[in-house]
Amino acid sequence: MWNDVVELREFYEARTGQVARHLIRRALRQLWPDLRGDTLLGLGYATPYLRAFREEAAATIALMPAAQGCLHWPPEGPNAVGLVDETELPLPDLSVDRVLLVHCLEQGDYLHDMLKEIWRVMRAEGRLLVVVPNRRSLWAQLERTPFGHGHPYSPGQLTRVLRDHLFTPLRRQGALYIPPTRSRWLLRAAPGWERVGGQWLPHFAGVHLVEASKQLYGGLPLRAAERRRRGVVVHVPRLAGPAATHRQEDGPASP
Repeated sequence: MWNDVVELREFYEARTGQVARHLIRRALRQLWPDLRGDTLLGLGYATPYLRAFREEAAATIALMPAAQGCLHWPPEGPNAVGLVDETELPLPDLSVDRVLLVHCLEQGDYLHDMLKEIWRVMRAEGRLLVVVPNRRSLWAQLERTPFGHGHPYSPGQLTRVLRDHLFTPLRRQGALYIPPTRSRWLLRAAPGWERVGGQWLPHFAGVHLVEASKQLYGGLPLRAAERRRRGVVVHVPRLAGPAATHRQEDGPASP
């Protein structure tokens, strides 16, 4: 069952969500330090993490599943978000370089069809980056955060899911070692938690980040013309490039 988009926005506006966004963004940047010239697609509720890449990506687009809901983004300028059926993406074959999945893989009811569509729209040399709750973490056990909903993954489970859908895991990163707390004192200590957790407790990260490439052998059909199109795109967004005007970062409060 999908998290409601309004509840997701409220989480990221609260102190705990701002710290979580900051820590996960930092891990994303370690895996994707440079996206200059790339077309970036965020699927699920990825908008809290897309702003960091907008200045350098050639184009940035966000698609939100219809069952989750949709909010305008970015707050300034033309809308870059579309409400879609995640199993019928309104994009041409081989049209995106990078795909970021956040609050998505653990939520969807049609995992096979969604990953098949992602495979279709990714270019041959493209990269997929998945952010999912860690099955072992406290974040996956508590429902007061969006990471406590849906199906959390162990590293082995996530690897199998990706391999079964013709993606090859390349690199892994953990993030969110701090407990899911509202305590300002603990949240201010978040950078220290990340350093200690990353070094000594890597299996207890709040989320797994896995980058994967696209397998091109024994593959899925590139075109879906023979399939019956079930979804209707409610809104097709404009692409948001680095030239778009934006206001000062509305993002994370420093822990």
